This record gives sequence, C-alpha cells and structure tokens, in this order.
Amino acid sequence: MIERTLAILKPDCIQKKLAGKVIDRLIGEGFRIVSIKMVKLTPATAGQFYAVHKDRPFFKNLVNFMTEGEIIPMVLEKEKAIDELRRVIGATDPAEAIEGTVRKMYAQNKQNNIIHASDGPETARAEISFFFSDKELLENKVL
Repeated sequence: MIERTLAILKPDCIQKKLAGKVIDRLIGEGFRIVSIKMVKLTPATAGQFYAVHKDRPFFKNLVNFMTEGEIIPMVLEKEKAIDELRRVIGATDPAEAIEGTVRKMYAQNKQNNIIHASDGPETARAEISFFFSDKELLENKVL
C-alpha cells in the first residue's frame, strides 16, 4: 500500500550542507517527493509542532534547536513509507543506529540527529497538514 509520510531535514542537516546527500539517499531508496519547501520555524510554531513533548525535560532545547536555522519539510510517498523511512534513517540516538543509516552516518546526538520522521499514519497526516496545505500537495509535481 502506497503511503505518505513527513520528513524534516533539521537545522543541523542544513548547516552541515548535507541536505542534498540525504535527499539523494531518500530518492535512491525509492521515495517520491510529493512536496518540499524550506521554512524557518518561530518558537511558537516549533512549540506547536512538538506540543506532544511540552512536558518533557528536553522540550525547550528542542524548540531552540529547531528554530536556530531553516528546515526542509517534505512529503514522501512510497509503499509502507512510514516504516521504510524510519528504517532508512535509523534510531533517534545515532549511537544506537544501525550502520549505513542516515543518522548513523551524519547525526551528532539524539537532538541533533539530522532528520525527523513521522512515527505512524495519524501522526503523518497531522504533521503533513501542519506544513502543507491540500492545495500545495495537489499543485506540486512528484519528484
């Protein structure tokens, strides 16, 4: 079954000039990019996006990190896209990630881990709609 998921190239990915490598890897793994853009989150929008973590001790640091530079959210499509993306990027903590995964290759730590990926179908739908309107999803061509 073809699914859609959200990936976000985080500020550390952009700052390290790794966006092209990560996007190339995702395309090489068979993902189609349905929509993509570069944005700069404000503390308010980052706080909204990560509201599920608002009571966790790392929340403030996460919001600060996600607002320190541009990010690249993108809607990806593939059979079993959610699970496949999580397999390709690896564990949240790069020290626990499998060799060859995006995070094992490029991430610094659990927070500065290069890329965000939706963790389930409901989350993917909510996260996609946070960044992309229905109009944007219909107008953009699949890469």
